[in-house]
Amino acid sequence: MLAAGSLRESLSRAADVWAGKGHPHPVLSFASSSALARQVMNGAPADLFVAADNPWMDAVARAGRIRPATRAVIASNRLVLIAPVGSRVRLTIAPGFPLAQALGPDGRLATGQVGAVPVGDYAKEALTTLKVWPQVAGRLAGVETVRVALALVARGDAPLGIVFATDAAVEPRVRVVGVFPEGTHSPIVYPAATLVTSTSPDAEGFRRFLLSGEGQRIFAGFGFGPARN
Repeated sequence: MLAAGSLRESLSRAADVWAGKGHPHPVLSFASSSALARQVMNGAPADLFVAADNPWMDAVARAGRIRPATRAVIASNRLVLIAPVGSRVRLTIAPGFPLAQALGPDGRLATGQVGAVPVGDYAKEALTTLKVWPQVAGRLAGVETVRVALALVARGDAPLGIVFATDAAVEPRVRVVGVFPEGTHSPIVYPAATLVTSTSPDAEGFRRFLLSGEGQRIFAGFGFGPARN
């Protein structure tokens, strides 16, 4: 299974539970949705693909690499603004909020690379809606995965970052400054699909397990929202 990096803990747990039922343990590979989508479109052998947004799954679908009937959203998430745990920054996320000022004279805003990493695209969309994008567009530390953005803030290399809520929850060295209102950006969803290259008789069963009540409880335990299209 090729899956977005923000699913590392939850999917690893789901794979362990699935294997505990007597199935072969799924082999999981995590990276940014864009990198994985390109691998799939270039013919990488895999059974399942899970992206952190619909556009990258759409690209894979247009390339004829998925079995369309198997496509379904397995989880959802929220977008949050984070700071190092010892930071005194206080911000209320609202139209025109002083994000650029909060970065200080030299600070950069850590998030995913816009146009390549879903969290960066969600961040740009939200900040554009809130009319603060022009002030911070030139101050991004746009990195290759959401976990790299998380690490930059955790180490204090960036004063603020925008990541998914579930990523912030697994890093004790950061705190959530605020949660972006859902209406400021597209719904954050994780579409999964079986690939045309799939040769494992167990792959479809595992995909269905992720959508089952038990699978959804595993995701909820890691802070994800329910599957929704």
